[in-house]
Amino acid sequence: MSLLPPEPVVPDQQRARAPFPLRYDDIAQTGHMLVTAIPVALSDSGWKIVSKYISDDTFRRTRILPILSRFVIEAGSAPLSVSSRIESESAIQLAHTLGPDGQVERLVLNMWCNIVGEAGRTHGPRPPNAGTLLLAGRVFAEHVMTRPFDPPESRRVVELDMPGLPRIPPDRHDWQPPETLMQLPEGASWLDDSFAFDAAPIVFGSDRTDSNYHVNSLVYLRLFIDAALRRLWDLGKRAPLRANALEIAYRKPSFAGERVHVALRAFTCAERVGASLLLVSDKDAAGAIEAARPRCFARVWFVGE
Repeated sequence: MSLLPPEPVVPDQQRARAPFPLRYDDIAQTGHMLVTAIPVALSDSGWKIVSKYISDDTFRRTRILPILSRFVIEAGSAPLSVSSRIESESAIQLAHTLGPDGQVERLVLNMWCNIVGEAGRTHGPRPPNAGTLLLAGRVFAEHVMTRPFDPPESRRVVELDMPGLPRIPPDRHDWQPPETLMQLPEGASWLDDSFAFDAAPIVFGSDRTDSNYHVNSLVYLRLFIDAALRRLWDLGKRAPLRANALEIAYRKPSFAGERVHVALRAFTCAERVGASLLLVSDKDAAGAIEAARPRCFARVWFVGE
């Protein structure tokens, strides 16, 4: 069962394909694409569609930007070679969410992306299915339309003023509060009695930032995977593990020069293990986890080799 929300039926104008050049470190020793590499495919296909609808001039004029709020990522089939031909196909949707009062609460830009590649092997003999097209990975990306550089009271966007786009997109999107990633997944059991801080604090340098003047969203993926692996090791899960699914929700950015901490709680579910995680400031880490205001939340799933 996929963790991704169902992909809607959208017009061809809201779909695009693009080649996806692999880096050597995108493919694990098992031949699977890493979950940390999969979201990069959105750059050439998903954002290619957005550029047809919303120009850079429109972004500058309205000061509205789609800011990433959630990723759901799943690794797919293997084996793949680092020289396999890979292609991404993306679909986008503009939608709105409703608040408890039934009024429009936010506007969102959603993206779905499937990555397809030819079966192969980087070293050694060719696999029996060499050349067969495999679903290498999938990703869902949710973005909230906001004015990030305006004063706090002016950042919320509930209507668009962009040529060719409806003021309120008619499609409705069900908002998932970030805190739901702290809950135990269906059918799972906790391996820890409670959330606890990882022993290794994280200090962000400016090489972890992007043009939005905060830590890039993709940086957190590897931080959470590493923290989960450390915790699972301490719990005796010491066979080689590979992250094959990851959900992450962003609430507040982090900045260069900050020190932050990961709190986590491990779980087991059938043949998989995983962890629910959250990131908190240095100040919040000095107090009770229950009183913290997390920057972001995540849930990582692992399979054995």
